[in-house]
Amino acid sequence: MTDARAGWTWARAAAGFVVFVSSFVTAAGAGPASIAVPQIDGPWWQVAGNPMDHKYATEKQQPVDFAVWQAADGSWQLWSCIRHTTAGGKGGKTRFFYRWEGKRLTDSHWQPMGIAMDADPNLGETPGGLQAPHVIKIGATYHMFYGDWVNICHATSRDGKTFTRVIQPHGKTGMFSEGPGVNTRDVMLLPHAGLWYAYYTCHPNSQGMDCVRTTADFKQWSDSTVVAFGGRAGTKLWSAECPHVVKRGTDDFYLFRTQSYVPPKTTIYYSRDPMRFGINQDDKYLLGTLPVAAPEIFIHEGQYYIAALNEKKLDGIRIARLKWVVP
Repeated sequence: MTDARAGWTWARAAAGFVVFVSSFVTAAGAGPASIAVPQIDGPWWQVAGNPMDHKYATEKQQPVDFAVWQAADGSWQLWSCIRHTTAGGKGGKTRFFYRWEGKRLTDSHWQPMGIAMDADPNLGETPGGLQAPHVIKIGATYHMFYGDWVNICHATSRDGKTFTRVIQPHGKTGMFSEGPGVNTRDVMLLPHAGLWYAYYTCHPNSQGMDCVRTTADFKQWSDSTVVAFGGRAGTKLWSAECPHVVKRGTDDFYLFRTQSYVPPKTTIYYSRDPMRFGINQDDKYLLGTLPVAAPEIFIHEGQYYIAALNEKKLDGIRIARLKWVVP
């Protein structure tokens, strides 16, 4: 895909979104006249806090990467990785999954439900190494994907609350990895063209990048492809965290790529190719930024929502409505 952009200017839209305003046309003159940008639509409401009612609690702990979904009984579930705890023991990575439950998506302060999952070293998972759950539903089965500090793993559920790990043929939970020492993590899955696209981050040579692999069955995975690296978002270890890709229409893809938790900053890229959002100084895909961290975007009853970490301190998770506006 070849594209050209002209007439770049800075503009500041509502809700803190900083956008480059331009028309977007392909070399052949096809494509939308302008690109819709995401905007926060109304106030945030906090749904999760910083729970101290568990055996690993410390004053330094922080709820970070998370997932939100609706369980089979209609309740809303939120699982978050809690870091800087005593999980994993001496030398462990300090993380585990904690769960909240809400009756309605728009309710504030969902009910804390306690520890949801711990790392299992017997299955090859790093002690205290659970990271960034992501949940999708296919038919009547819920599929959770998560990191164990080295690998991306898989678990399933029928009720959307209690998950059972999927043991791979080698007897461990790890499905794929970019290798030891690069922290393959923050996976999310997007359906497109008969495949599932698994986007995730890692940091070989201490340089953060976003990658993708594809699968039809969660058993056989393609080789990895780097989809975003460098550019204005940077090349630091944390410059490509929490990749989240939204598909709108048939071939409009938006990559949300976090650089900072506090203050929150996520850079957004637009592409018509789900495998390409810009490498090095190739910032032609750059759309703008939002003051959010680790966003997850989903649709409920026709309305877009965005969930993100709290703005000023890593002490909870919040949700707001989201809209798409053509500048």
